[in-house]
Amino acid sequence: MKQAVRVDDIKKSYGKVEALRGVSFSVSEGELFGIIGPDGAGKSTLFRILTTLLLADAGTAEVAGLDVVKDFKEIRTKVGYMPGRFSLYQDLTVEENLTFFATVFYTTVEENYELVKDIYQQIEPFKTRRAGALSGGMKQKLALSCALIHKPTVLFLDEPTTGVDPVSRKEFWEMLKRLKEQGITILVSTPYMDEATLCDRIALIREGEFLKIDTPHHIVEQFSEILWAVSGDNMFHLLIDLRNHPQVKNCFAFGDVHHITVEKELTMDELKKYLTAKCYKEVEITPIEASIEDCYMQLA
Repeated sequence: MKQAVRVDDIKKSYGKVEALRGVSFSVSEGELFGIIGPDGAGKSTLFRILTTLLLADAGTAEVAGLDVVKDFKEIRTKVGYMPGRFSLYQDLTVEENLTFFATVFYTTVEENYELVKDIYQQIEPFKTRRAGALSGGMKQKLALSCALIHKPTVLFLDEPTTGVDPVSRKEFWEMLKRLKEQGITILVSTPYMDEATLCDRIALIREGEFLKIDTPHHIVEQFSEILWAVSGDNMFHLLIDLRNHPQVKNCFAFGDVHHITVEKELTMDELKKYLTAKCYKEVEITPIEASIEDCYMQLA
């Protein structure tokens, strides 16, 4: 299958800080590719390089078959970019923002309305409202509409659901599925591990390096550790005591429970006796299936 994005050994540093440490990957046309990792992992730097807003220190990259350095002007007509921070004109109305971005790319809202129709119709009743007065979810829909109005072949979305309510997050991913059906290649970065399962393939990134690239299903399938969920009273001290157990490999807080990986010789009864002896009450230990987040923590 033809590649929409190809990256080979891209490096970028800010002073002594290495933002990207030799990243390489490719994305096929029509694929929804996720880059998953925490803040500061290098996601935004990578997207800025691929959208020709930033020069890499080393390595090469192509988007839509074009070199990001030599062909930067042409690439800008073929990609849509939605940065992590809301960057539209706050004093312009919803309608004025969309018209402005269409004009910049020598097109009109009417010409490409069908492309943004499903998204824009949800905010069209507020088209005379200034962008700065919109809610988080509505700002997100407007930004996506502006990124799509010139009919890009590749769409870059940098942490598009950060700070957005759960309902709007769900709606947003449903919109991305519909865009993918129209043949648009989508690269999305997110710190939310649960969104990884909504992508065709994902890359797990940490401190400027890719830990693994595969489908979400394959990454979870390859998790080889014994994984338990543990809860009890005084969860903070419970975390410390679990980490101090010689047969507990790793222990991390996951919401209202702790996820631990253990040596195969350790039984749940033995661990419960250990915690009961330390005066913990209502201790519950349950075997669980790994999530993408568990896989990330194991790889990291």
